[in-house]
Amino acid sequence: MNNPSTPPQALQQVAGAAIISGPWPSYAAFRNLPERERWVLYGSAKAYREALELQGLVMSESYDQFVRRVTEELEL
Repeated sequence: MNNPSTPPQALQQVAGAAIISGPWPSYAAFRNLPERERWVLYGSAKAYREALELQGLVMSESYDQFVRRVTEELEL
């Protein structure tokens, strides 16, 4: 079932799996928070991605690209 807040262009169907191709949430606005809070946000971002994947969604952004992007945005 599609989330009504997910833009239709963000979902593709491939072999029965929904592929999310973005737009990705940005964490750059939080880079001025204390380091501990930025690590908590990083953990939350990973947990959210995992929850989506456990529901059968596939991200077009690889896990390595995701980690690189989020750590750069949070300056970790």
